Amino acid sequence: MIFAVLRNVNGENYTFAEILGPIKGYTAHLINQQMKRCGHVWQDESFDHVLRTEEKLEERIEYLRQNPVRRGLVRSPEQYRWLWVKK
Repeated sequence: MIFAVLRNVNGENYTFAEILGPIKGYTAHLINQQMKRCGHVWQDESFDHVLRTEEKLEERIEYLRQNPVRRGLVRSPEQYRWLWVKK
């Protein structure tokens, strides 16, 4: 996931945990509900990386696009139906 960090009412950036916590909690609940199970879905640890240039942003986007290809799920990123890139 690539996103721009917003600031809270105090003008401070939200932390990575404050951003990902609700996302992981919400999606874990939906996944468990659909799979009729309970328990952990996501790893406790997440890795973040700050991007500082447009060139690095394009590199990271392409890296993420290629993940399903590297895993052998599809032959091209466009075939992966859950991939979305805002242009």
